[in-house]
Amino acid sequence: MEVNFRPDVQAKLDRLATDSGRSANELLQEAFVGYFDEVAELRQTLDSRYDDLKSGRVEPISGDEMKSRLRARSEARQADQQ
Repeated sequence: MEVNFRPDVQAKLDRLATDSGRSANELLQEAFVGYFDEVAELRQTLDSRYDDLKSGRVEPISGDEMKSRLRARSEARQADQQ
């Protein structure tokens, strides 16, 4: 497979390869494996959350309720810092 990068991205890749003493191919393979692992982990988390909602183990809350909870936490943290 051949991948063409913008010149600035290619320069960064080349510099990292030189600095690390590894090939650009090795660096890219590691980056993609890490990315795919992250996507798989995110997918698993989303599936689990969906299953929790679908089964009734957790109840959904509205966006307004979530904003209210976050605001309250933020205000509590600010009060603790003062």
